[in-house]
Amino acid sequence: MIDLKPIDIDGHIFLSVSVQLPKTNLLVVTNDKGYIMCGALDIGLLNEKLKDRKVIAGRAVGVKTIEQLLNAPLESVTYEAEELGIHKGTIGREALLKML
Repeated sequence: MIDLKPIDIDGHIFLSVSVQLPKTNLLVVTNDKGYIMCGALDIGLLNEKLKDRKVIAGRAVGVKTIEQLLNAPLESVTYEAEELGIHKGTIGREALLKML
């Protein structure tokens, strides 16, 4: 099942995406500039092989719901996210607000 919902964070609308897969969930919260995602996100791939795309993204591990993703510290971030002040340990919702 795929669940798409707009969510409000401090008056700004983001899109949450939850995909139920066998034995796991794929979780993403995004806007037109960047996104945060569950542990399925490969930051190394984005930073190395896809560096020219300048993706703004962060990864949180051990989360099972969108709410947990929003409240979790990011385990890793892309170089482009770091340029916006989003660093390892930044809480998901705080990272999203820096992507405005």
